[in-house]
Amino acid sequence: MTATMAATVSANGPIPAVVLGIDTPIGLAIVRSLGRRGVPVYGIARSVAAPGLSSRHLCEGMLRAEGAPGTLDQLEALGQRLGTACLFAISEGDIALLNQHRDRLSAYRLMFPDARRMDTVLDKQKTYAAAATAGVPVPRTVQPATMADAEEAAPTLRYPVVLKWSEPNQAGILLRRAGLALDKTRYCHDAQELLEYLRQFAPVGRYPMIQEYCAGYGLGQFFLMHDGQVHCEFQHRRLHEWPPEGGVSTLCESVSLEHHAALRERSLALLRSLEWEGIAMVEYRYDPERDEAALMEINGRFWGSLPLACHAGADFPWLAYSLLGTGKAQPQPGYRAGLRCRFMIPETKRLARLLFQPGAVADRKLTFSRAGELAGYLRDFLRPSTRYYLFTWSDPVPFLRDLWHVVRRTG
Repeated sequence: MTATMAATVSANGPIPAVVLGIDTPIGLAIVRSLGRRGVPVYGIARSVAAPGLSSRHLCEGMLRAEGAPGTLDQLEALGQRLGTACLFAISEGDIALLNQHRDRLSAYRLMFPDARRMDTVLDKQKTYAAAATAGVPVPRTVQPATMADAEEAAPTLRYPVVLKWSEPNQAGILLRRAGLALDKTRYCHDAQELLEYLRQFAPVGRYPMIQEYCAGYGLGQFFLMHDGQVHCEFQHRRLHEWPPEGGVSTLCESVSLEHHAALRERSLALLRSLEWEGIAMVEYRYDPERDEAALMEINGRFWGSLPLACHAGADFPWLAYSLLGTGKAQPQPGYRAGLRCRFMIPETKRLARLLFQPGAVADRKLTFSRAGELAGYLRDFLRPSTRYYLFTWSDPVPFLRDLWHVVRRTG
């Protein structure tokens, strides 16, 4: 599309949207959500393998310029070409970068929270402190400052425990400099295992949080907020994850708003206490046997299972574009409960681990039936209520592109 054509679209039609990060199902879901409603969508990808580059709903796709300065120059030039546009960013690292340079993005209406709000939810200690004030349940958590703190706490904990970094982005930088790996989550099953694992961080002087294990499954509650009001609500439960003990959602199911209403009110109270603007996911571990929930984190960006919400009818990218980009609030959409969505490549990796490496699952409390897992994997292909993160009949090429590049990498 030429600059003149782009200016005409902006003047006479929908405001264009720019999506920084169309390499994942998240970015692809945003492209599809906006493009099928006639919004001109410009996508920026890190790699030629990005599935979003093949979407029929993409107006123009381009590869990302090298380095942070190059990316900022690229966005600035694109903003000058398009005029007013809405800018979506997918990763927390990109959001942090763009928040540092908001003065260079004056051509854009920014579809992500500012630095103050993002910093609060990225720091789990701050999140848990706000949650306690809002009456949101949190698991018992210890943040050792020294090995002596860890040695003192270790005998008092209920095992297993899960280790997480309070500020994973900052911790990752420090650990890489020291030649250490950052584990997003780490399970320890007794005090000896815990202390042996923590000793490697003594030279760095930083330690992960120690969190008591919470039984159950992942429950996500999703919101679009503006001026303290909620404009869209949605929730789902995680059925499968990769790795199996917790990580990326590979199979999830939409849950009616009739369920977990009291917990959802506490989630809203927490977001209001943070003066939240835009989209957010409040994630819990929910134990159905005890009817108890414990807060895991607040995700202040578009989440990995966004395709499920869009398939079910809670079309958050379009709703955010309308509300925050054009100032036109849409009514709370009804959505379909009981709809499932699969992320096929990690879902297949999960099945392979359970079939051939069950001993590699870090959470020893989890038990699986190999025959049952295989039957369920096959049965979901035939289930009418199953949808997919990447594949849709109306826009199939992104899935085929992704599959082709996966085959090339493994060949």
